[in-house]
Amino acid sequence: MREICLDTETTGLKPEEGHRIIEIGAVELIDKVPTGKEYHVYINPEREVPQEAVNIHGITNEFLADKPLFADIAEDFLAFIGDAMLVIHNAEFDRRFINAEFERLGIPPIERSRCVDTLPMARARFPGAPASLDALCKRFGIDNSHRDLHGALLDAQLLAQVYLELTGGRQRALGLESDALASAAGNATSAAAADSGVPRHPPRPAPLPSRLSTDAVEQHARFIETLGEEALWRRFSRT
Repeated sequence: MREICLDTETTGLKPEEGHRIIEIGAVELIDKVPTGKEYHVYINPEREVPQEAVNIHGITNEFLADKPLFADIAEDFLAFIGDAMLVIHNAEFDRRFINAEFERLGIPPIERSRCVDTLPMARARFPGAPASLDALCKRFGIDNSHRDLHGALLDAQLLAQVYLELTGGRQRALGLESDALASAAGNATSAAAADSGVPRHPPRPAPLPSRLSTDAVEQHARFIETLGEEALWRRFSRT
């Protein structure tokens, strides 16, 4: 199953007040495991970034001046997320901003049902405990020491690790890895045996004694005689 851990940085808190997206970071997961494929872009919001927002993410007006507009990156962004489920911490915030950008371009909105929100997941699992991304990283022993400021790609990468912990994905991934290694080892053993000409299962030094009684063997032989000359069992009874 393909999922995308996603985060955005914005000029403010409310898209209905004209605030815009200035950064998108996304990380691809397949069966809860990061694949290494990521999407990251800075966006010129076509408006000023308030200082209070700069204090949070450190992204300045000067830095964004030569960056592409959302309209310029929309196609690539849509191609990356495809039809995957979107894993977002406090999903409604990011969904509203993305949909506001989509609306300007006449793109259908992202439905709420397409989003996996890790914030209520964390609150349900740890009632009464802090559920911010930083708090969850601390709880799960995930290194976020390099997170001095918010950043969309960094937060998406951290979210991917948190999501694995919240869903037990890390344990499942280890199990799948073990199965794959065992299968590979078995295949390698079989191939090596075949190449060397050694039987895969060499015969026992001495045959095990039969568990069938003489009467059972005789009854089986009489039954085979009733099956006709083409019966498969006759091939074995003649060996």
